[in-house]
Amino acid sequence: MGRIAQVRWIMHLGPPGPIQVVKPLSKTFSFSSIFRFLCKFCFKVSSSMASIQPSPKKRKNNNKQSTEINKRNNKKKNQDLADVRKLGQQLLSNRSHINNLPLLLNILNPTSSSPPEFILEALLSVQSFFTPLVAELPSSSAKPTEDPESVYGVWLRSKFDEFVEFLIRLSVSTTLVEEALREVVVDTLMECVKVGNAGKFHSSIYHKFIHTMVYSIEEADTLLDLLVSKYFKYIDVCYFTYISLEKLIRTLDVRSASAESEKESPASASGELLIRNIHHVLSKIPPLQQLGEKSEFEMWNASGVFTKDSKTETKKKSKDSKTETNDVPSSAIISKKMKLKFSKAWMAFLTLEPLPIDVYKEVLVTLHQAVIPYLSNPKLLSDFLTKSYDIGGVISVMALSSLFILMTEHGFEYPNFYVKLYALLQPSIFIAKHRAKFFQLLDSCLKSPLLPAYLAASFAKKLSRLALTIPSSGSLVVIALIHNLLRRHPSINCLVHQEEKDQTAKNDISANPGIDHFKNEETDLMKTNALRSCLWEIDTLRHHYCPPLSRFVLSLENDLTVRSKTTEVAVKDFSSGSYATIFRDEMRRRVKQVPLAFYKAIPTSLFSESDFGGWTFQSEEQKQ
Repeated sequence: MGRIAQVRWIMHLGPPGPIQVVKPLSKTFSFSSIFRFLCKFCFKVSSSMASIQPSPKKRKNNNKQSTEINKRNNKKKNQDLADVRKLGQQLLSNRSHINNLPLLLNILNPTSSSPPEFILEALLSVQSFFTPLVAELPSSSAKPTEDPESVYGVWLRSKFDEFVEFLIRLSVSTTLVEEALREVVVDTLMECVKVGNAGKFHSSIYHKFIHTMVYSIEEADTLLDLLVSKYFKYIDVCYFTYISLEKLIRTLDVRSASAESEKESPASASGELLIRNIHHVLSKIPPLQQLGEKSEFEMWNASGVFTKDSKTETKKKSKDSKTETNDVPSSAIISKKMKLKFSKAWMAFLTLEPLPIDVYKEVLVTLHQAVIPYLSNPKLLSDFLTKSYDIGGVISVMALSSLFILMTEHGFEYPNFYVKLYALLQPSIFIAKHRAKFFQLLDSCLKSPLLPAYLAASFAKKLSRLALTIPSSGSLVVIALIHNLLRRHPSINCLVHQEEKDQTAKNDISANPGIDHFKNEETDLMKTNALRSCLWEIDTLRHHYCPPLSRFVLSLENDLTVRSKTTEVAVKDFSSGSYATIFRDEMRRRVKQVPLAFYKAIPTSLFSESDFGGWTFQSEEQKQ
């Protein structure tokens, strides 16, 4: 109650004083006439200041008038606030004042535009009235009988539902400026959720709240921050959040949501904004591992949300034994149910089409870390990932991480994986944002010694051809990848030095010796003729202008088939390089020998005559 009392004190502060309104002049004047009038007035006032002094009685009278006006306004405001407080006290004291309940609910109505302090007083009074009664109220669908108590109970239930509806509308109201009051509204609403269903978690109220929050435009982030900071630490709140989001997504048609929402409410989210809000809520729910791996989980309502399976056991117990039927089950059961709801919510979200491109990329980037480890069956993502992988470009690069995990850890088979991976090797990939992760995954995908020789040779040849047209930092990554390929697959070491095996082909003029047989534009890895080619592109890099690149090429001259004398190169050391990193490494490098040039005589020209045989160079003076 300390925070509520503090909020009550904040809300009771009135305005600093009355505002005096000055009526506009009925006659218009020019700027020059006003300026002359002000000059004359100031001159008269300054000349008569010595003889004329202000009367202290008049000043006292003016001060008295202003204070009296302030007192009257404050008294009227306090009187209205006291009336609201009196309505609440009468409601809580005696049942005969039950007609005060509709009056207090009218203050909570967002359309009434009540002052914040009035809303707070009415809110605390109505909450105090319903808290001891809500567990005994009938359901919302119950019909009254001839019993007066039954009629009274159904009427109270309708007023409670109206109270909850006003709380949900107040939580997303843009007219509610005070964030402290909004937090009190959310806390009160969550208290109603806690015990609103005969002392159990009221999922329908919570579903309405999540639905209203997701459709909100301006207050969705504020409400989500409150849920994350105060309520997402409870496992049952997360459980019902997944259920509410799944129901919302299943009944959602994104393509027609824009037109429908504009007809219903112009202030509700639609289309892409609605999908962003749903994704924001999904990504903010902490996974089960972060909630705690102990056998005890913290719950908002300890009435047993996860005990539906134990009904058969409780029937066997005697009626006389007073044993608790809402014991929390083991962590394995909770984890299983949470994974099931987590999987349903995420799979429902991924079926929404079309996803905004920024949300699509964010999902693909975080899917392998934030979603796959907590799914009940990760293979459910196979359709979504293969579809994303077939798009090409940056989307395929982002989907590679998750698809690689499905293949290596969950036994997923994708026959065209290496064909699509080969198609991603384009010059643009070396300047992409996620190139570092892509090259590390590319190195991991080509690590298996069971890969056929033609496939490893095609990747090595494709990378070497790209080294001629990409930046120097990309060429360093290419050499590292080719180095590892030659070391892992001894069958492709013939690419380092390829000789003509067919003696008749040497004597045949039509064979065109020296022609590269590699087909760079071929998409079928079996038809690239990579094993008939050689890595001549790497040999040209020995004379590259970039010193680190020309030095790194020399590592390929070693016999990489002797695995005991060589080691693999860590691709991550080169995957995120750029011209800036190359320059910094060269500046830190200690050079033992510095090339110098000595001239016995000062040169008079840039080139000497011996450099250009048969040419003569004369200046203008020599011609004259």
